[in-house]
Amino acid sequence: MPSGGKDYSGLHARHYFLGAPFDGLAQDAAIDLVETSEVRTKFRYVVTPNVDHVVRLSGDRLLAQCYDDAWISLCDSRPISTLAHALSLDLPLVTGSDLTARLFKSVIKDGDLITLIAADTAIVEQLEVAYPNIRFRAHVPPKGVINNPVALQACVDFIAAEPARFVFIAIGSPQSEKIAHALAQRPDASGIGLCIGASLEFLIGTKKRAPLWMRHAGLEWAHRLGSDPKRLWRRYLFAVPPLAHLFIRELLSRMQRHA
Repeated sequence: MPSGGKDYSGLHARHYFLGAPFDGLAQDAAIDLVETSEVRTKFRYVVTPNVDHVVRLSGDRLLAQCYDDAWISLCDSRPISTLAHALSLDLPLVTGSDLTARLFKSVIKDGDLITLIAADTAIVEQLEVAYPNIRFRAHVPPKGVINNPVALQACVDFIAAEPARFVFIAIGSPQSEKIAHALAQRPDASGIGLCIGASLEFLIGTKKRAPLWMRHAGLEWAHRLGSDPKRLWRRYLFAVPPLAHLFIRELLSRMQRHA
């Protein structure tokens, strides 16, 4: 049982929704599990699937295995959380950005060592300025790392050689999840990996999150689209039909089970 007398064993139940794994953990429960995990435990990792992830892994069995094997899988999508509630399934919204901010605010302490796989050196430099009392060890892979097996393996080797309590793998999906999954197979890897996308950039202010009212209204996706339309419009547009297909399939499956 975690410290403070809290027992989340009943909440850490895994559900499969839209073909993807999700754990029924609210943010406080997830933070408590991460915080109370033993420092030198065998490497395990946290994933935060959103709509883009769910659509992608529905057609990729090898990628789906990376999510299946995650220690914790949290719902990072208001639309997915809303669709789940429509079918009486409780999937609390826990975004990677909120999880990262909470860890840096409440869990990570001065003097802690953090290992990073970052998208560029500027992110590392700004983190070092923002958190001067935290020790960062970072590796920045080349662009297009997902199509570069040697560069992906270099990320895995770097993390294994730089053991830390927390490992932030912040180079997007699916490369982050593939790196984490490979590390989980290694007996020499330890700590907790967090596949958290652009969360470090939100943390240091390089990218701006939506205002609170937009987040509460489920419109953070609209803010992100408006902030980077050239990169995101195609992803958002082409995710809608397959998401609708997955939801209809989920609905029909549940109706058949209860017939």
